[in-house]
Amino acid sequence: MPAKPNFPALELKNFYFSYQGPTAFSLQLPDLQLEVGQHLFIRGASGSGKTTLLNLLSGIHPLSRGEIRIHGALFQPQKAARRDLMRARDIGVVFQQLNLISYLSVLDNVLLAAEFAGSRAAATIQRAQMLLTALGLEAALWRQSAVNLSVGQQQRVAIARALLNEPALLIADEPTSALDADNRDAFIRLMLSEANRCGTTVLFVSHDAQLARYFQWQLRMDKLADGIQPLAAARQTEDSLCC
Repeated sequence: MPAKPNFPALELKNFYFSYQGPTAFSLQLPDLQLEVGQHLFIRGASGSGKTTLLNLLSGIHPLSRGEIRIHGALFQPQKAARRDLMRARDIGVVFQQLNLISYLSVLDNVLLAAEFAGSRAAATIQRAQMLLTALGLEAALWRQSAVNLSVGQQQRVAIARALLNEPALLIADEPTSALDADNRDAFIRLMLSEANRCGTTVLFVSHDAQLARYFQWQLRMDKLADGIQPLAAARQTEDSLCC
């Protein structure tokens, strides 16, 4: 795991957002911070504001008031172009629908993360290959189109893409909602194991309370004023989820 920096992975101060549309909506969080390698389970029912929160944390929407810092660097408020660049470099996302480009190869799908961040050096290609190998995708698959892979293999490609730039944050947006219990649990173990190896902080969003057992910290959308709360020790210990 990379050496820990001097700053928290994520800091929120005076976090507030309001939407004055046909249906008024607001989100307010107490000041909080996540340390490097800390994993947070964000739980909330449909319509609770999870997607809005993710869009704010990833800089897609600007805050109405307050600050977001990533590894000590100001992320919000910033101009949209600056947020886009920081998002590409510092935030990895695993989407619910995975969002792989079907006509691109496995390797090129992973390297898209470097393209967006403005870098595709030889070392980046080597890192992509290393991640794919660590995730159990042998070299014979790297030049195949992503559409030819099984769902489980596609999920591994999505994890590799999200971690390619060694981001400070990995945001997982309901990535297991379409999986059965066995595949869901295997996916979470694999994702957390790779995040631990990279020293990446995970924000995992779900409506499924059963998944909280894999995490030691929780933020509930219906109790945002309580901030981050500790959970009982996860069934999978940090040691068993490490590289």
